[in-house]
Amino acid sequence: MQLGQFSISLNVKNIALSKQFYETLGFVAHPQCGSIQDKWLIMQHDKAVIGLFEGMFDHNILTFNPTDVRAIEHHLVANNIAIDSPTTGDEGPTHLILKDPDGNTIMFDQF
Repeated sequence: MQLGQFSISLNVKNIALSKQFYETLGFVAHPQCGSIQDKWLIMQHDKAVIGLFEGMFDHNILTFNPTDVRAIEHHLVANNIAIDSPTTGDEGPTHLILKDPDGNTIMFDQF
């Protein structure tokens, strides 16, 4: 099963301050993936990817970007894993959301 690129989506209080902090650690904002004005942006340092989101959700989210999220959904269902938000449609971009046994939110997001 291919999970794709991994990132963590962080719920931040002040996106400008968070952006500055992660830039100090060497992260660079993707110019076409959000902005401070949008209240979200994606940053990368080598292979590490983080999303900064101000006021969009309550908790941090572990995010995977697979090429076939529907196949992952079928695998999870076949293994009796509860899904909080299932995929939609039969093709194209979609996502699913579930929680691990400790309550951490995991999203599989297919562009």
